[in-house]
Amino acid sequence: MIKDFEPRLYQQTILATTVEKNSLVVLPTGMGKTNIFLMLAAQRLRQYPQSKIMLLGPTRPLIDQYYNVFKQHFEIKEDQMAIFTGHVNPEKRAELWKTAKIIFSTPQGLENDIISNKISLKEVSLLGFDEAHKAVGNYAYVWIAEQYQKSSEFPRIIGMTASPGSKLEQIQDVCKNLYIEAIEVRTEFDPDVRPYIQEIKIRWIHVDLPPSFIQIRNFLDDFMKAKLKEIHKMGFLGAAQIKAMSKKDLLLLQGGLQGRLAQGEKDYWVMKGISLTAEAIKVHHALELIETQGIEALYKYLKQLQSQARTTKVKAVKNLVQDLNFRSALVKTERLYEAKLEHPKMAMLREVVKELIQKNPNQKTIVFTQYRDSALRIIEELNKVVNVEPRIFVGQMKKGETGLSQKEQKKVLDEFREGKFNTLVATSIAEEGLDIPKVDTVIFYEPIPSAIRHIQRKGRTGRLEKGEVIVLVTRKTRDEAYKWSALQKEQRMYRILKDLKNKVALQEKKQPTLKSYIPEEQVTIFADYREKGSGTIKELIELGAKLKLEKLETADYLASEDVGVELKTVPDFVNSLIDGRLLSQLKELKKNFEKPVVIVEGTQDIYSIRNVHPNAIRGLLTTIVVDYNIPILFSRNPKETASFLNIIAKHEQLEERKDVFLHGDKKPLTLKELQEYIISALPGVGATLAKPLLRKFKTVKDVINASEEELKDVELIGDKKAKRIKELTDSKYG
Repeated sequence: MIKDFEPRLYQQTILATTVEKNSLVVLPTGMGKTNIFLMLAAQRLRQYPQSKIMLLGPTRPLIDQYYNVFKQHFEIKEDQMAIFTGHVNPEKRAELWKTAKIIFSTPQGLENDIISNKISLKEVSLLGFDEAHKAVGNYAYVWIAEQYQKSSEFPRIIGMTASPGSKLEQIQDVCKNLYIEAIEVRTEFDPDVRPYIQEIKIRWIHVDLPPSFIQIRNFLDDFMKAKLKEIHKMGFLGAAQIKAMSKKDLLLLQGGLQGRLAQGEKDYWVMKGISLTAEAIKVHHALELIETQGIEALYKYLKQLQSQARTTKVKAVKNLVQDLNFRSALVKTERLYEAKLEHPKMAMLREVVKELIQKNPNQKTIVFTQYRDSALRIIEELNKVVNVEPRIFVGQMKKGETGLSQKEQKKVLDEFREGKFNTLVATSIAEEGLDIPKVDTVIFYEPIPSAIRHIQRKGRTGRLEKGEVIVLVTRKTRDEAYKWSALQKEQRMYRILKDLKNKVALQEKKQPTLKSYIPEEQVTIFADYREKGSGTIKELIELGAKLKLEKLETADYLASEDVGVELKTVPDFVNSLIDGRLLSQLKELKKNFEKPVVIVEGTQDIYSIRNVHPNAIRGLLTTIVVDYNIPILFSRNPKETASFLNIIAKHEQLEERKDVFLHGDKKPLTLKELQEYIISALPGVGATLAKPLLRKFKTVKDVINASEEELKDVELIGDKKAKRIKELTDSKYG
């Protein structure tokens, strides 16, 4: 099945492992991870000819890249390959799924397709996860891998990355979440990889922070220390931590305090600590901007905070802009901004790029920076350099920011590959996996503390020929700390991986039990399509419920024709109580369902969300239960909410033997919806089969007049359903 491709020895060795076990493949950037997947895909299709192959990647440009690799090196008709992204609508994806053998997909759309039963992973014999280090927390990879492992008849998983992380726990999480049984790791120093590694020269260029910048930094630093000392006096912070609090440390502190508040500890000092920590986080960001980015970025940020303070009710922002140190820093920053004073890195960057283009007129360069504002500023400055043609490459547009659509991103990358311009100025979106051959130099506008991102940035050069990495570092700033942090984390990552590979059995396959072969009765729950990204939906699938996503007018979930459920988080519940939205929603719920239910989700104290007298909330709760006769259930999290919904559905559908239709919801308004509504009321039809019946017979009249044999031509309508429909339509009333 493979053409125009000769595998390297290390690729063949790694392939041998991936054939036998679910594997995590860690290879330096540019060493052909996709080609290993390509060979494994061929092996699985030979072994299971009727199966499908899937490769997941986090972005559209990566998906296009995989498609082109398979188009070039795999013997398969183009119409048997498909791309699934957000730009392909769900109906089209469902249609493509029927004929495609190899599918390349972003995870978010696929997740929704699995939830809505538009596709089944049962027939997938190989599932690949590129940039596998993302398989942690709530990222879609984790849930998809779990569903695949449960449903596939012949599962095989391969995870691929250049950098899975620098902490043992993080790497173990990736392995656990992807059901990894073996690790294949290679570094640039391994003998079977070394012949293919291109030399990458790393050059560190240091600059000094000007005295005027140091003065601004001192104002901000004094502000930070003062806030941390206050937090220390409250007992939330150790004395030693005041001197070395990273942004991550501040976020953890804030999260811990918010957790205490959520558990009902409505203490003045806890709330004060949260507010002070929020101020410290904002100033920490300002410090990073003055040290690593420059005056323009800092000025815009400080002015933004000042503007927010005029309208916001958040005390942290108001207190921040009133502080003398903050105001002093703002005045000084404003003067330097008006004087157009720039960070010394900017002048150094211009000189470096000028030097590169003079040495090599065909020079191709990527400049990486953390921030979009800095990217725009860099573009302005590089436009001043003779023979340099810079273009920006950033993610999709966010509020008030520059952005590129996925189509625009693809066009920029294609033009860069073709040599239509010679300098790409990019944020983190260009770090992951993009194959851009013959990039001569990668420039870091600032060091980054993440080992994963450091490795990925560096890997954009040295793919086919020798390359160079240049890192701009400001002396005696966090730039220096980030530089050493990334290098140490990278070394630690390889030590951990080799240790895991040699010593740890990461995952044992669970043996099936007799219970797993006993089919359970399944309930059907309708969910409003806007709930598709919620944890509740995923938990319901875990419980074995059959989910159907539809546009529901008055409820979030339907457990039967009689039971409509409105789901609210604690803050939304309280806010909607106060502004009157909830009572009008419940009137509609009561009007359309015989048994309406409200579920309130969350652990926050319902009486501390807003500054409202507890008796007012108690009065409204009483109105809902007594006057509206609507029960309220309280759940702590999506898992518990799903359990409630599943139990209600089982009671209604299995014990009471009621079908679940959309009829309990508000009657549709359009002619099309009304036709579906009428046909869905036929025995055994429901909302699912109403559409195919109408598509076949065109009108309600022709559906009613169809014979049993004609009805059975529609998929999922057998003898029993056809007979029941005809019995209903042909029998005399009474």
